[in-house]
Amino acid sequence: MDLEVEVVYALPGGEDAVTVRVARGATLLDAVRASGVLDRHPELREKALKVGVHGQVKPAESAAKAGDRIEVYRRLALDPKEARRLRARKGLAYNASLPKGKR
Repeated sequence: MDLEVEVVYALPGGEDAVTVRVARGATLLDAVRASGVLDRHPELREKALKVGVHGQVKPAESAAKAGDRIEVYRRLALDPKEARRLRARKGLAYNASLPKGKR
């Protein structure tokens, strides 16, 4: 009996979501392969693939279950701490440009 799962890869401008049927006993990686996401997004490397189910990170070798939403995670473009530092610098520069009574 086959399982139906959804494979989702989030992109900055949207998402690539595909519903696929895989054999019972298939892994999360098997489902990702069957979805064609790896073919459509060459930036993803199978060996370094990070996946999860319903927002929980799971090993790619975990068994897929009927109804799973298998999410393919991409690397962060910027470390979160560095992103906060950059936003803080921007805010400080913006505040410095305001008239003294408006700061």
